[in-house]
Amino acid sequence: MRRIVGEAGVLDSPDDLAAYRSDSGHRVDGGIVCVVRPADTAQVSQVVARCRQDRVAIVARGGGTGFAGGALPIAGQDVVVVSFERMRRILSLDPVGDVLVAQAGCLLHDLQQAALDAGRVIGLDHGGAASSCIGGNIATNAGGNNVVRYGMARDQVLGIEAVLADGSVLGPARVLRKSNAGYDLRHLLVGSEGTLALITAVALRLRPAPVARKTVLFGLASPRAALDLFVATRSLLGEAVLAFELMSRAALDFHLAHAGSSREPLDRATQWLVLLECESTSRFMDLDAAIEALFERALAQGWVETATMATSIAQRRALWALREGVAIAMDAARFPMVKTDTAVPIACVPEFIARVQAGVESALAGARPIAFGHLGDGNIHLNVLPPAGMGDDEFRQRSTQLSRLVEDVALALGGTVSAEHGIGQSKRDALQRMLSPPELMLMGAIKSAFDPDNLLNPGKIIRC
Repeated sequence: MRRIVGEAGVLDSPDDLAAYRSDSGHRVDGGIVCVVRPADTAQVSQVVARCRQDRVAIVARGGGTGFAGGALPIAGQDVVVVSFERMRRILSLDPVGDVLVAQAGCLLHDLQQAALDAGRVIGLDHGGAASSCIGGNIATNAGGNNVVRYGMARDQVLGIEAVLADGSVLGPARVLRKSNAGYDLRHLLVGSEGTLALITAVALRLRPAPVARKTVLFGLASPRAALDLFVATRSLLGEAVLAFELMSRAALDFHLAHAGSSREPLDRATQWLVLLECESTSRFMDLDAAIEALFERALAQGWVETATMATSIAQRRALWALREGVAIAMDAARFPMVKTDTAVPIACVPEFIARVQAGVESALAGARPIAFGHLGDGNIHLNVLPPAGMGDDEFRQRSTQLSRLVEDVALALGGTVSAEHGIGQSKRDALQRMLSPPELMLMGAIKSAFDPDNLLNPGKIIRC
C-alpha cells in the first residue's frame, strides 16, 4: 500500500486508526489492518487490484458520518479501509450545462458553496453537509431537508466514476442529461454503500439559485392537520415548496431542555409544529401572495392555531435551529434511545404516528415516543426514549423489540425500514423482512456479478 500511495497515505498506528473506528451510531475495536488514503482514481485502482490479489476485504469511507455502520468492519473481519479524504478536488463546474464534477472526498458543504458562487445550487442538503463527503452521500443515497423539491441524492447524479472489484475503472463520470443507451449502471451504484464498487468521482446536476425564500413556523393540533396543511401548501405553492418538517411537542421540549431554554417559539404552545420553507428561482413569482393565501385557507379550515414567519436571515436560522436542534439533542443525550429512519406514503403519516405511539405504550408503559422529520416525503423519525427511572441496560434489552415495532408498522403501511440513512450492517435483518424473495435473489446476483470474491464491504446490505 505504501508503494502505491506513499508513506503519508497509509495509517496503521493505534492512535491514527482510532479516528476510523466509529460513525454516528456505532464503534468497533478491531478489524482495521490499515487505512489507505489514495490521492486519485489511478491509486484507488491499484489499491483495489492489490487487495483483490491478496484476498483482503475493503471498506470504503467518506466522512464517517453514517448511522448504519456501513463504513465500519463487521466483527471478525480484517479489512483495509479506503478513505477518500485526500480526493477533494472539484474537477469542473459548467454553468451552461449546469453540472459540477467532483472527486468523491469533497465535502458536501464545499460543493454547495462552489455552486452558490456560480449562481447555482446542488439539490441536496442535510445536517451533515459540513462533514460528509459527496461520495458517501451518493453511496448511501442520502436524503435531507429539501427532498420534497429536489429529490434524494440519486436525483442529483448525472454520472459516476468508480473502481470495480478487479481494479478496473468505470467512467469517466458522464455529464449528459439525456441518454437511453442501455442499462444505467450509475443507479445501481447509488445506494450500494461500497458493496459493488468504490465511487471516485461524481457529476452532479445543478439548479438555479433561489432569488426569494420564505420560512414559516406553524402551530397545529395534530399530524392530521399537518397533512391537510401540506396538501394545501402543495396546491398553492407547487414546486416552490422546499421543506415541510414536522415536530411533536415532545420533540420540541427535548430540544429546549438540551438548549437550556424555556422560550416558546410561537405566541402559545401547541402540540405539533410544522416548519415550512419555500423558494422561488424567478423574481416574477409572488411568494408573499402565495403565503398569505395559505394563511387564509389554513385559518379558515382550522388546520393552524398560530404561526410566525421569518423576516430576516437571523430569524430564519432561529426557526431552523428548532428543527435541527432536535437531532442535535438526540445525538448529545447520555442515555440510550431507539432511533429509527422509517418512511411511509405521505397520506399514511398520521396513522403511522398514532399506531406507533399506541404500540410503544402497550409494549413498554412510560416509554416516550418522539416524532420529528420530513412530512413532505413521508420520512418521520420516530425515536423512543426510556421510561423515567429505567436503567440503561434494561432499556437496551428492550431496544430491539421497540425498533422492530416501529419498522413493522411502517412496513404494514407500505413503507420502508430505511428512508435516508442506508442499510449498512445494522438494518440487514430489517431489509430481509421488507423485501420479497425475488428482490433479495436479484440483489444477491448483482452483488456476485460486480464482486464475485465478496471483497467490497462484505456483509453490508445483504448477507453473502
